[in-house]
Amino acid sequence: MKKSSFPTPQDCETAFYEALEAADLEAMMEVWAEDEEIVCVHPGWPRLSGLEQIRANWAKIFASGERLKVQLSEPVCTQGMMLAVHNVHENILVAGEKARRPPVVTTNVYLRTATGWRMVVHHASVGPQPAGPEREPPTKTLH
Repeated sequence: MKKSSFPTPQDCETAFYEALEAADLEAMMEVWAEDEEIVCVHPGWPRLSGLEQIRANWAKIFASGERLKVQLSEPVCTQGMMLAVHNVHENILVAGEKARRPPVVTTNVYLRTATGWRMVVHHASVGPQPAGPEREPPTKTLH
C-alpha cells in the first residue's frame, strides 16, 4: 500500500522529479502506480514494464552516484477526470559537467487511483540538437 497521496497530477510530477534529484528509490517508487502495465523508457534504452523492472532500473541509476538537477520547460498538459498527460522538456544538469545537454523530450502519464494520482508512463527521448549556423531547423511534417 502506498504511503503518499498525490491530490493532483502536478503533485505526483513534482514528487517524481524530487525523487530523481535526490536519488531516493523509495520516494521514486511511491510515485508509480501499483500495476504491472506501467512503462518507463529512458533515452536510447529498452522499454521497461512492471514494478520489478522499473524498480531495478531506478536502483541501478541511483547507485551510479551521478546526481542530476532537472528544470522543466515547455509544458503541454492535458487532463481528464481519471487521466493526465504531461509532455515537457527536461533540461538536465549533471553535477560536474559544464557542457549543456540538449533537452530531453518527455511524456509523463498519470492515472487517478484510490490512493491519489500515480505515474503509469514515463517516456523520455533525446530532443533535437539546437539549430546552429550549419543546421537549419526542421520543417513541420504531417505523418
